[in-house]
Amino acid sequence: MDCETKENSRDGIVVNGETDSVLGSHANRNKLIIDTDPGIDDSMAILMAFQNPDVEILGLTTVFGNVTTEDATRNALLLCEIAGCPGVPVAEGSPEPLKGGRPRVADFVHGSDGLGHIFLPPPKSKKCDRSASEFLVEKVSEYPGEVSVLALGPLTNLALAIKRDSSFASKVKNIVVLGGSFFALGNVNPAAEANIYGDPEAADVVFTSGANIVVVGINITTQVKMTDDDLLELKQSKGKYAKLLSDMCKFYRDWHVRSDGVYGIFLHDPVSFVALVRPDLFTYKKGVVRVETQGICLGHTLMDQGLKKWNGSNPWTGYSPVSVAWTVNVDEVLKYVKKLLMKP
Repeated sequence: MDCETKENSRDGIVVNGETDSVLGSHANRNKLIIDTDPGIDDSMAILMAFQNPDVEILGLTTVFGNVTTEDATRNALLLCEIAGCPGVPVAEGSPEPLKGGRPRVADFVHGSDGLGHIFLPPPKSKKCDRSASEFLVEKVSEYPGEVSVLALGPLTNLALAIKRDSSFASKVKNIVVLGGSFFALGNVNPAAEANIYGDPEAADVVFTSGANIVVVGINITTQVKMTDDDLLELKQSKGKYAKLLSDMCKFYRDWHVRSDGVYGIFLHDPVSFVALVRPDLFTYKKGVVRVETQGICLGHTLMDQGLKKWNGSNPWTGYSPVSVAWTVNVDEVLKYVKKLLMKP
């Protein structure tokens, strides 16, 4: 049975009293490309997407961040196989930021394999023969106005797609970005969040491209946590991927205790996936966002909230606003995440 048939045969998940038949028919499933650096919380979000019958995953594109790009590709192929969808294309992206240089890799958060030191066997499937930026341009051109991109790592691949095709920004349906910290502290240093810090030039290209963009910063994602009790509930559930994810999360949870004093885990990437499929669980502010590309505030995201009429132009002038997640319904988002992760 191929992946499409498997997707269509899945039982509808009930969320807030609605079944997937209410949320949307399979004929109208949301076309999605996930740009990712898996990563433990990336893995959670990706498996949530495979569990959601309202989503049609066109492919995964890979980038450095939690791991090297090569390891991200390996992990993406593994996740597609684990989901029973080895035919989903995985396109490998840039191994380095736009300006070049050695990428920052967060193996201290996700383990040397990126999956919490569980060291799975290598994938049997192979990456596709197109680069990530080529794949993004191809699919967005094939389905103009229909393809969403969930960007879970540094934005290098998307910036390259925008540079490759000047119409990309107008043809993509929307881009949901996990990135930035927006008037809260960063997680690399006080000024910057990891994904934006990983390639600030690329982030600035994307945010000023004119595409329909939603940004979910860690000021939002750190509000939604799986506590130790939640992780035990996941482990003891009949979820299709519960054991695998529980094994991954041991390393991730221990890092949270050491780094943040949190007895549990932040759900950065899963929350961003929820923002894509359930935007009603968030509120947003619109404004032009720019990214600092030099100095001690490298990677800092700053939004013009439109509170002042400026006398003359400045670096925010003339660019299209993006939507920045401002508040989150913590209880309902966590409920949605747990429903998908614990789905048999």
